[in-house]
Amino acid sequence: MLYGFNKPFGVLCQFSGEGDTLANYINIHNIYPAGRLDKDSEGLLLLTDDGKLQHQISHPTFNKEKTYIVQVDGQISANAIANLARGVSLKDGLTRPAKARIINQPDWLWPRIPAVRFRQNIPTSWIELTITQGKNRQVRRMTAQVGFPTLRLIRTQIGDWSLNNLTPGHYESF
Repeated sequence: MLYGFNKPFGVLCQFSGEGDTLANYINIHNIYPAGRLDKDSEGLLLLTDDGKLQHQISHPTFNKEKTYIVQVDGQISANAIANLARGVSLKDGLTRPAKARIINQPDWLWPRIPAVRFRQNIPTSWIELTITQGKNRQVRRMTAQVGFPTLRLIRTQIGDWSLNNLTPGHYESF
């Protein structure tokens, strides 16, 4: 089986341990995340009971595209978008080229709790970023490297699976 879960902000991608975990939202035994989202990220998390499928979804050798919408600090420039698209040099190496574009804030987006900090004199902007790697906190490190730190990060798609209308804290079978 394969399930999609809309992970809320602050939830840990594990079923046990301290804090807000997947066990507080999903009551299905013997399924495991195929990849991760950090505690501060939101959006699509795939879970499965099939180890082979889990590997195909999460291992970077399969080049599975992952798409994110990202709110960044500042008015992002065309040059920063071009740098993201070419690949960014991080401490652990150059990222693969990405698909990057400036977007408007999505009208379907739910409010984040707690809200992203608001600074009256510094604008924010939104981008859509599609990557095929999965380095630790990669999107956050990429946007910071080009001068626009991530404020909010929502994964909307992994390969052919997308978030669609799944609301935060809910899951469905795919």
